[in-house]
Amino acid sequence: MRKPFLAGNWKMNMDAASAVALAKGVVAEVGQVDGVDVAVCPPFVYLQSVAAALSSSNVALGAQDVFHQPNGAFTGEISCTMLKDVSCSYAIIGHSERRHIIGETDALINKKIHAAIAGGLLPIFCVGELLEERQGGKTDQVVADQVKKGLEGVCEERILAVTIAYEPVWAIGTGVNATPQQAQEVHAMIRGLIAKMYNKTIADAIRIQYGGSAKPANTAELMSQPDVDGLLIGGASLKAADFGAMIKASMK
Repeated sequence: MRKPFLAGNWKMNMDAASAVALAKGVVAEVGQVDGVDVAVCPPFVYLQSVAAALSSSNVALGAQDVFHQPNGAFTGEISCTMLKDVSCSYAIIGHSERRHIIGETDALINKKIHAAIAGGLLPIFCVGELLEERQGGKTDQVVADQVKKGLEGVCEERILAVTIAYEPVWAIGTGVNATPQQAQEVHAMIRGLIAKMYNKTIADAIRIQYGGSAKPANTAELMSQPDVDGLLIGGASLKAADFGAMIKASMK
């Protein structure tokens, strides 16, 4: 049985005071839950303050990105060692906003996944199709290609460090979410692909989150799908009560 995993991606939001207040609010809502793994991913500049607010709770800390080199002349980048130093457990890698706004390639994302695992971080590896790709019937092709390229060279011994997050790009921040059936179809395809790339045991164990306008009202139905193991939550994670409600709904 795969343990549900819900992570809040705060994106480029908050100031120092509100980040700490939100973290404390999340702890108050779900700080000691056991049946669900929970993480929050604030902006880099608030990681240390949020880490302090999460201490003595079961809520883990994640980063929104990571660089693939351990140190050096890489202005503006953050290494695995730096993230571990401020108590990060997770790192989001390959989010659609990094792919389509910043221009990250599958090759770069693959390097980051390898670096994160080697550096002791747990990658949340994002994949997903654009609206025109879904409308063109290319969802499976696009997502499968992203999975294969992103996980290239990741061995059986390391793959279960990875959580895959399926995020249809057309549903992120739009208020339009994939139906539970649409999410399930892609999650099942990804799990089948992992079985082919690795084996059925690994496919049965790996966690696949859904992301894309997930909110309290659709959490239970999304989480009822057999291959949906959690949620990567954007806007709804910025309100402790909403995030808490989604976590509690995932325990049922």
